[in-house]
Formats: sequence, C-alpha cells, structure tokens
Amino acid sequence: MKDEILFSSPYEYPDLSQETTETGRVYIAGEERLASVTTILSKTKQENDSLQKWIERVGEEEAERIRNEAAARGTEMHELLERQLVEGSIWDYYPETADQKRAYKMACTIMDQGFPSIDQVYGCEVPLYYPGRYAGTADVIGKHLGEEAIMDFKQTNTPKRRRSYVWDYFQQLAAYALAHNEVYGTEIRKGVIMMCSVDCFYQEFVLEGREFERAADAWNTRVEKFILLKNETPPLEQPNPDKAKQEEGL
Repeated sequence: MKDEILFSSPYEYPDLSQETTETGRVYIAGEERLASVTTILSKTKQENDSLQKWIERVGEEEAERIRNEAAARGTEMHELLERQLVEGSIWDYYPETADQKRAYKMACTIMDQGFPSIDQVYGCEVPLYYPGRYAGTADVIGKHLGEEAIMDFKQTNTPKRRRSYVWDYFQQLAAYALAHNEVYGTEIRKGVIMMCSVDCFYQEFVLEGREFERAADAWNTRVEKFILLKNETPPLEQPNPDKAKQEEGL
C-alpha cells in the first residue's frame, strides 16, 4: 500500500439529505426529490432464476441471515477503507468479534492490492445527483492511475467468475460518473470496482472505453424504465370524508 495518498479536491461537494420512503431511498437536492441509484437498480432488476433457486435451497430464513451478515461485513469493511483514505491510518483499530476480524482482513487486502493504483482522492462517500433524474453516494471519487474515476468497494461471499456478474455495479459507476460530469463539467469515463471475497481473494474490475458507454446507455434505459413504472403506479387513494359518511349511512 502507498505510504500516502493525496486527499484534495478541486470540487466542492454539498451534503444531500435523505429519506426512506415506501418506494425506496430519496435524496433531496434543492427543491427536487430524487430516487437513489440503488433504488432504481433494484426496481428495474430482472428476475434472477439462480438467486431464487438458491433461496429455495437454503430457505428464506437462512438466506436472510446470510444477506444481513454480508451487509454488516460490507459496512464494516467500507468504514475501515474510508477511514484509511481520510485519516491515513487505522492503526488504532482493534477488531474483537470474528466478523470484525474478517472485515478487517478484507479491508487490508484491498488496501494492499487496490490502493497503490489510487493517486488522489477528491472525496469519500460523496453525494451526487443528476438534476431531474436521480441521486446517490459514491464510495470514492479521485484519480486512478492518473485518470479521474469513480471507485467502489465491494465485498462478496465468493469471487466473481464472469465479468457479467458485476454488470449492475458497472451501471452504478456509470450513473455516478454521468451525474458528476453533469454538475461539475467533468469528463469522467472510468469506473473501478475493488472487490474482496470473504477468503481475501482480491479482484479489480475497470470500466472504461466502449464498455463504459454501454454501461451508461444501459443505466439511462433503466432510469427511463423506472420513470415509466413510477408514473404507472396508481397514487394512494386519499380519504374522502363525504364518501365515508355515505358508506356508513350517515
């Protein structure tokens, strides 16, 4: 791992407040209420037969336990990586539980194998929005091997055998890049996934060139699909006092 990564940004990133609604997470940017990138990805996701078969095999309760465990481990790993980038060290972190120790080892694996390619960090957990369309939070924005890029940390139970398995992640990176480009006038066309499995196998997936353009097109298609789905959803019926009285025979 590099001894020091420059933490400096030419851009000023505002805070965006968030709300969790019945339809997913919403960001408030000025007067706009924008659906989150993860909500759009979730609502427009195609059915996954292999995922459903896995749930049927292990049972819903066990599947939920595994998902929650993975989410907690991923959160712990993210916090350690962010702290390393922002503060420059996690030397005083002492993992106590088995899950914390695993997350710590996974974070160290990404630091050792992924961080040497990071030249500069503009910000961590950066709120981004595309006016009128969507918003989200990028793990890291900065320079990767000399190029401006959106970088994301991922944990996985098993290493990914095919590039297609991270296609949704690629669209997420493209979404953040497009939002950054729109608001800050940049030309980011690169995304990087730094992924570590529970057994500390590191994988790095770089999104750029024509593949980035494909991911951006796929993402924009999903945004349009989400807008259509949202418009087709009938609004909740508002209570009508007069109608209620009529039904009660008053």
